Amino acid sequence: MTEPQRPLPEIDRVIHEPARLAILTVLAACERADFLFLERATGLTRGNLSVQLTRLEEVGLIEIEKTIERKRTLTTAALVRRGRKALDLYWQNMDEMRAAARPQGNAKPARGFPGKLSPASR
Repeated sequence: MTEPQRPLPEIDRVIHEPARLAILTVLAACERADFLFLERATGLTRGNLSVQLTRLEEVGLIEIEKTIERKRTLTTAALVRRGRKALDLYWQNMDEMRAAARPQGNAKPARGFPGKLSPASR
């Protein structure tokens, strides 16, 4: 007899978007990052990075600070406490989804299951 399946956790669509996830992951690894560093670390274009930073700030996951240094605007971003909690919950939910997708007990993985690769498929 099979156990009833639990519903999969809800995925935060704001965080799940690849560009925003990349930004949040970089910011989680440092206290604050400037625009140029984020551009290089994520591989995003300036326009896309700017749009995604604005979106993350609008939903309260990061804070953006603009200062003037040597007559140039320096834009930096930092993950706020709410953002760190949301990112941690996102990864926890993703881990739960991965665990739910694994075969239980004596069940064998279905063909094409993303488990270990056979030598022929490498």
